[in-house]
Amino acid sequence: MLSAKIRTLIVDDEPLARERIRQLLHQEPDIEILGECADGRDAVAAIDKYKPDLVFLDVQMPELDGFGVLDQLERRVMPAIVFVTAYDQFALRAFEVHALDYLLNPFDRGRFKKALERARERIQRLPADDLSRRISELLADLKPAPKQNRLAIKSGGKVLVLKIDDIDWVEAADNYVNLHIGNESHLHRETMAALEARFPAEKFMRISRSTMVNIERIKELQPMFHGEYSVILRNGTRLTLSRGYREKLNQLLGREQKDS
Repeated sequence: MLSAKIRTLIVDDEPLARERIRQLLHQEPDIEILGECADGRDAVAAIDKYKPDLVFLDVQMPELDGFGVLDQLERRVMPAIVFVTAYDQFALRAFEVHALDYLLNPFDRGRFKKALERARERIQRLPADDLSRRISELLADLKPAPKQNRLAIKSGGKVLVLKIDDIDWVEAADNYVNLHIGNESHLHRETMAALEARFPAEKFMRISRSTMVNIERIKELQPMFHGEYSVILRNGTRLTLSRGYREKLNQLLGREQKDS
């Protein structure tokens, strides 16, 4: 049974983006804002706890992106979703095919109201299992691509094709990643979690929330304080392996011992 107001959750890792959606929702008398989440893991917990009717969900977030959030939800409590995205037209067609609405950044008030009106109709008319089916089909269509050995990125109006094996290490930069190759670095719009899913796990290791390294570039590991390690690459770059990623180190050391 739907409550008198549409119970709504805002999920976006950008504070200004959350504020924009919140301001627009405050103008709608039938909306009750349950809260806001700045990352995917908090979003999963909040959806499980509050059972919102509607979620404005950012697709591209660090760690756990919007699709990862949906993948972890119980299908029987699936809310209506309005995706907030900067995806290209190819991906947007997938949303349209499955009748799931989206807001393409940057969006204006008119487009927002149109998406909200569609969400109202969907909540009133569609059973939860139909919403679940559409989202499951979307996730199947947009599942991560198979592991690959090249990465195409836009840079200065050009498209560069990089060999993944040539990448020394990667650092997160909001909704972007910075790819370090020798003395060069290239900014690429993709979350760390999405990139990690595409890169071969036998070659790249996550050593912190914001850093992933090419294992073959590691020269030395030096213990630091509180269970952290300094990771020194062959080119002299020093990175930090956080305490929470010690299991990754154990896996690396165990594999090297087996190989030796």
